[in-house]
Amino acid sequence: MAIREIRVVPDPVLRTPCDEIREITPAVRRLVQDLLDTVNDPGRAGLSANQIGVSLRAFSYNIDGHVGYILNPVLEETSGEQYGDEGCLSVPGLWYKTRRADHARVRGIDLDGKEVVLEGAGLMGRMLQHECDHLDGHVYLDRLEKDERREAMRYMRTHQR
Repeated sequence: MAIREIRVVPDPVLRTPCDEIREITPAVRRLVQDLLDTVNDPGRAGLSANQIGVSLRAFSYNIDGHVGYILNPVLEETSGEQYGDEGCLSVPGLWYKTRRADHARVRGIDLDGKEVVLEGAGLMGRMLQHECDHLDGHVYLDRLEKDERREAMRYMRTHQR
């Protein structure tokens, strides 16, 4: 279908919790294809629907060559801890060490309404949490320590397009 433009902070769509998908329509099918096309680019681990301007609970992922999607994901379990570099397509040019659970499990559905469970540790666990945060209206900068968050926001203000 299409590689879509990525919305960047401070676009209000990124701060708005996304709506549950209640019906699998042709528009939802196009959205999933656009998410898959847009995430299938080197260096992209995940992409939520609101990052391309659509306030619906869906995201795509591209981890270790595995590309997929999930609709109406719910983060249902996390365990362990990791503290490592994290970036975001909606916050271009910034990478900060971010504390996350090491392992995460998300449950949702596919385009046929069948249950999907995604889980993993390391990068997969980080991506699952990162994308669910997006769908709840949060960006990873919200998880930074106060001084780093202040520095990141100052950078964003001075480097806006």
